[in-house]
Amino acid sequence: MSNPEDWKKWEGRVDGKFPLRQWLGGSEHSAVFLTERPGQPNQPTAIKFLAADDAAEADRQLSRWRATALLSHPHLMRIYEAGRCRLDGTPLLYVLMEYAEEDLSQILPQRPLAPAEVTDLLPAVLDALSYLHGKGFVHGRVKPSNVHAMGDELKLSADQTVSFTESNPTRGRRDVYDAPETAAGIVSPAGDVWSIGVTLVAALTQNVTFEGTTSHHDPDPPETVPPPFRGIARECLHLDPKRRCSIAEIQARLQPEGRSVPAPVPTPPIRSASPYRTTWRIFIPIAILLLLGLGIRVLYAIFPPKAASKIEPINIAVAPVASQPVSPQPAKSSPAPASAPPPTPVSSPPKAAASPGEVLHQVLPDVSQSARNTITGTIKVGVRVEVDPSGKVASAEVKSNPAKSKYFERLALAAAQRWEFSAPEVDGKPTASTWLLRFRFKRTSTEASPQRVTR
Repeated sequence: MSNPEDWKKWEGRVDGKFPLRQWLGGSEHSAVFLTERPGQPNQPTAIKFLAADDAAEADRQLSRWRATALLSHPHLMRIYEAGRCRLDGTPLLYVLMEYAEEDLSQILPQRPLAPAEVTDLLPAVLDALSYLHGKGFVHGRVKPSNVHAMGDELKLSADQTVSFTESNPTRGRRDVYDAPETAAGIVSPAGDVWSIGVTLVAALTQNVTFEGTTSHHDPDPPETVPPPFRGIARECLHLDPKRRCSIAEIQARLQPEGRSVPAPVPTPPIRSASPYRTTWRIFIPIAILLLLGLGIRVLYAIFPPKAASKIEPINIAVAPVASQPVSPQPAKSSPAPASAPPPTPVSSPPKAAASPGEVLHQVLPDVSQSARNTITGTIKVGVRVEVDPSGKVASAEVKSNPAKSKYFERLALAAAQRWEFSAPEVDGKPTASTWLLRFRFKRTSTEASPQRVTR
């Protein structure tokens, strides 16, 4: 195919084993379509086609795909099947794999990642690479377009992996994400480490401003890359593969010192130092009550009959005041409201039935300043929450995320789950309800607005 658009003519084709539902993109040598596996129409799957002009290379590629299909890791995209086919007489290879909703290359043109987002992203990529290297494979193409988001999971593509033992692979150096030695056909775990360094710089700056082959000096990451990522990128980007750090060393540098041992919580020491002080204070009112009781007994013992005779006349003098005709009137007037049926029974039930429910407690996401510094304009995330009759959030799901930011999406979800409501009432009984919470993240503030969803 001389033009990537030439592949698109097969979009909508359903006469083969796999229906080509939608063209997702491609190049002169490959194309990816949205499809489905036989018997699983509700599970979106991706199918990638490669031109099979070179028979020997086609055999090697099929061998790679079938070997990779035996691998399984939570942060590595699965390969289901690989084989040969023909479309309109054109010989092709195909590989059937998991479908990803988005990749990092779709986010970076809009904004750089915040350091907190990179902290979430990098461990998943490193785990997948560590697993591949342990199985004798090299990824070979770590770059933003191959870091995918599938729901709440981050996964690394797997369709371009190659074995350590493969000699003279035909892939050359295609861009700055490939290590310099790949120009000579050399692939190794150190090449993946180089790619990690370049991907880090691209994720945090939206651009790669250096080229490793333009000089004999190691490229220096921009000063705008914050720690610890600048130091990690520098150790990844040595021209000499032997000087590059390992995956394990990167993982270690991501762990801040002292985080493995949690700091003591200040509250327990305060409580443990005060029990004795609190305990004797409790006995003060008890002692006062005992002394008062003892004093009253002493008084009665000294003045038993006379005190009683003096007190009785006082009570008798007060009694006539309480027995004046004022008290019988409330007794006569109390049946009157009950005998007027219209106001009482009709007015109260509608108020109970009309109770719509309201927000009692709202929680705003806690956004770090470094993450706010990456925001341009407003990042909007809508979260739909299901509230049980007690007013607690039973479940929450993201309904809109135009910026496609998984970091801010997770913050919004975590905050939404801590909201509390007064449940609406029907016939005087609390019922479940549904709310849409709209979070708006700005560089200087975070806002939230709730809206009850009527069913």
